Amino acid sequence: MDWPSTAITHEWLVNYAGSERVVESFTNIWKDADVYALVDFLNDEQREIILKGKKANTTFIQQLPFASKRHRYYLPLFPTAIESFDLAKHKLIISSTHAVSKGVKTKKNQLHICYCHSPMRYAWDQSEQYLTGVKGFFAKSFMNYLRNWDLKSADNVNFFIANSNHIAEKIKRIYKRDSAVIYPPVDVDKFNVSVKRDEYYVTASRLVPYKKIDLIVEAFNQMPDKKLIVIGSGPEKEKIKNSASSNIEFMGHQPSAQLKEFLMKAKAFVFAAEEDFGIVVVEAMACGTPVIALNKGGTAESVINGKTGIHFNEQNPASIISAIKEFEKRIDYFDVQEIRKHAEKFNRTNFEEKIKQFVAEKLSNFKN
Repeated sequence: MDWPSTAITHEWLVNYAGSERVVESFTNIWKDADVYALVDFLNDEQREIILKGKKANTTFIQQLPFASKRHRYYLPLFPTAIESFDLAKHKLIISSTHAVSKGVKTKKNQLHICYCHSPMRYAWDQSEQYLTGVKGFFAKSFMNYLRNWDLKSADNVNFFIANSNHIAEKIKRIYKRDSAVIYPPVDVDKFNVSVKRDEYYVTASRLVPYKKIDLIVEAFNQMPDKKLIVIGSGPEKEKIKNSASSNIEFMGHQPSAQLKEFLMKAKAFVFAAEEDFGIVVVEAMACGTPVIALNKGGTAESVINGKTGIHFNEQNPASIISAIKEFEKRIDYFDVQEIRKHAEKFNRTNFEEKIKQFVAEKLSNFKN
């Protein structure tokens, strides 16, 4: 298909994480698109993968002090910054958003399709975390402003795509809008199945509060006969590490090749966060590794209880311990090839085909 002039918008380009994998697919599909972001601090390797070597159009935040590391501190400026882009020359706008990028200004003759990783976390789910230490009238006024702006900016979107049913429900609840569901791309072909397994469990995540790594560690503190490997770094690392018993090993951040090895040989992958989707969970299953995960959020959808893993219902150590005991009772029932086969449904090719079909259909029916 010959696509019209296209703009791709994204919050910020500073690393290669889950939402950037979506942008990577968008630039695979719309090779000539112009990319817009609040800031762009990608290194050369990341730039080649995500933007095919190009640079994004950026805002005034790019030039502010410490923007490469502390861009989130400029949250009060985000709405003004994203609205500063002039996208008039583009007929098709594709926004990848978990904060403000859907807020770009558009006109009636432009089709705006938003791939939503989450409604703005700062305004809704994580407002208390952002405003920690900021009290009183200012905090309340700013949060009211941000929520009102976020709701109004949803009017700029013609069609929403959610990255999970979990997020589709949030979009409906917050924005009062329907959305299609297309799960994000996972590079399952980069992972292999290993029949040989070692006697350890593994978890991998940024060590931040909502990931609930502390609950997993506490569960294994109460199971000293079971080994846990924790992969990842973050502000909670030392606190969690200091609370851990000797059966728990902290490996810090690991390159992709080493993470893959840990996932391939683990007895099971343990995950306690209520995620929008959870790409690392699917990567574990791409290795044929069963997943012990929370039965809420994206993992309630990606992990099939009893077939590709075990669900637990509460974010507490007791629930995790119970799930691990249930897993060990049923460990011989899990088929690594079946788990791998399930993970393949989330591959990048499927994602890109579904996105192209969705956008092509909306374009063909678009009246301006």
